[in-house]
Amino acid sequence: MSLEQAILDAVRALPAEKQQEILSHAARLRDESVKKKPFKSVRGLWADLGISLSSDEIEENQSDMWKDFPRDDI
Repeated sequence: MSLEQAILDAVRALPAEKQQEILSHAARLRDESVKKKPFKSVRGLWADLGISLSSDEIEENQSDMWKDFPRDDI
């Protein structure tokens, strides 16, 4: 008896609600096994835009953004 046939026989012996649980579980396992496309890094997203930021520019922008934090008027 093949593994597929053994699984099929075991599932057929179960009540309908348990068969539904097995179907849901099998679908989850199938979805987990599908390779997911990796996320691009921020550098990868900017690669074709020709954007180049130095660490000094980043620091300057960060300090400018946070200069009023915390605000007293809230």
